[in-house]
Amino acid sequence: MTNDKFVVSPTWLFEHLDDPQVVIVDCRFSLADPQLGQKQYQASHIKGAYYLDLNQDLSSPVREHGGRHPLPDITNLANKLSAIGVHSQKTLVVAYDDSRFAFASRLWWLLRYLGHEQVAVLDGGFAGWQKADYPVTNLIPQPRIATFIPQTQTELLVDITVVKSRKDNLDVVLVDSREGDRYRGEREPIDKIAGHIPGAVNFPWQEVTDSSGFLLPQSEQSQRWQKLATAKEILVYCGSGVTACVNLLSLELAGIPTGKLYAGSWSDWISY
Repeated sequence: MTNDKFVVSPTWLFEHLDDPQVVIVDCRFSLADPQLGQKQYQASHIKGAYYLDLNQDLSSPVREHGGRHPLPDITNLANKLSAIGVHSQKTLVVAYDDSRFAFASRLWWLLRYLGHEQVAVLDGGFAGWQKADYPVTNLIPQPRIATFIPQTQTELLVDITVVKSRKDNLDVVLVDSREGDRYRGEREPIDKIAGHIPGAVNFPWQEVTDSSGFLLPQSEQSQRWQKLATAKEILVYCGSGVTACVNLLSLELAGIPTGKLYAGSWSDWISY
């Protein structure tokens, strides 16, 4: 792995393709076409990779409140992780996508929320892997047998009541991870209401990587969050609790452990 505990390079992964202690997960997905990721995976993926779908596996069904991508049922996700060979506290899970960590970091965050620290994202994603000419296949790997026992880290998560009660505290910062024009309410392609939660500051999630999906250097991650480094809590949201995880990854890489996810995010906030 690289110095960044939660990121591996394509070279590192290539050298560990046959390591029984490593499980690779393809998280490709498209909000505009929910079937696309699965189709892409079936056509071609990193050798040995399993597929987990944002809607089917990494979220639970949408209800009146809770946002567009409520967190998955913990038992269901634990069973799915067991079936692809993830042993609690042992197996290193490497997640990748082709969307600058948008979906891979959702799995990264979920695993840490379930008490599993052995998880990383693949720097550069699928495109970076292909560019390096590493092997791809359309063969679906066989299920594996493992035991994944979740140990929920509830302190990593906040809901609307916590956000409402703490967002105006001087030592708490509320971070909106969406693009600037959505934060400012100039454009809203997905949700029914435009704008942001009062008091939130804007740190667009795309700033964590370059345009090719490679992570910006550690020094730039630290510099980006410098003003918030002393906050007691950093409550992070986006549209539905998915791309906020890219900012949470960036905070961890910057050595700032105070980030928490408002999972329901803007789509939950406006449902009340």
